[in-house]
Amino acid sequence: MSVLVNKDSKIIVQGFTGKEGSFHAEQMIEYGTNIVGGVTPGKGGQEHLGKPVKNTVADAVKDLGADTTIIFVPPAFAGDAIMEAAEAGIKVIICITEGIPVQDMVKVRSYIQDRDCTLIGPNCPGVITPGEAKVGIMPGFVFKKGNIGVVSKSGTLTYEAADQIVKAGLGISTAIGIGGDPIVGTPTKEAIELFMNDPETVGIVMIGEIGGNYEALAAQYIKETGNKKPVVGFIAGQTAPAGRTMGHAGAIVGGKDDTAEAKMKIMAECGIHVVHSPAEIGITMKKVIEG
Repeated sequence: MSVLVNKDSKIIVQGFTGKEGSFHAEQMIEYGTNIVGGVTPGKGGQEHLGKPVKNTVADAVKDLGADTTIIFVPPAFAGDAIMEAAEAGIKVIICITEGIPVQDMVKVRSYIQDRDCTLIGPNCPGVITPGEAKVGIMPGFVFKKGNIGVVSKSGTLTYEAADQIVKAGLGISTAIGIGGDPIVGTPTKEAIELFMNDPETVGIVMIGEIGGNYEALAAQYIKETGNKKPVVGFIAGQTAPAGRTMGHAGAIVGGKDDTAEAKMKIMAECGIHVVHSPAEIGITMKKVIEG
């Protein structure tokens, strides 16, 4: 089984005819993802990459039965694109866009909180269920089907973890890149919860980074559930200097609990198998699962 996306998802691309949207839509179609069309205002009625283009998400839902969207819209308009998708009834909204103003995301979070949808991102690599649907910008060939769930704040470390898991002889149920901004639609805890409730996911890899409290909240949740599935955890930014943003907008040590060391300590206390290098993720998961 999988979470969020699978072979039956009916996916549209917002910003379909733009440079980024076109490039990644083509890659997703090649992977076998069920892209049913796309949205570019003013270009409705045209065809692009052999798929219909609609003027609005509402049209794509009505005419194409879309239930999932991936957003490649410039930062100034991406917040509106997310809200448009939520308003139209899209269930899974994946926003790749980097650099959305925090103030816009505050409005977006407020707007979508009472709606029946899940937002992944922004500033994320997307979601992949190997062999079924790649809804994102990740290199699909790295991911092989299996029963390990991956939740990551870092895009490149998502791919690294997948590679390590596969090299250890395991595979991935779904990998979720939650995004590295200060405000994201699905924090680590909520993503972990999806895997805890997925009967076919037997272990979870949780990759975090300095800044914020997402990992601590997730670790506490895992402990409260009685550690019912083994979790291997890694925190990026172990040598980051305090007060400096590292890569992601949300990766900044603002207090003593934001450091990699503090997060790793909390995770270990909550029963998570903490590794100090991404190179140890796969072998540690294999050891933990096989006892």
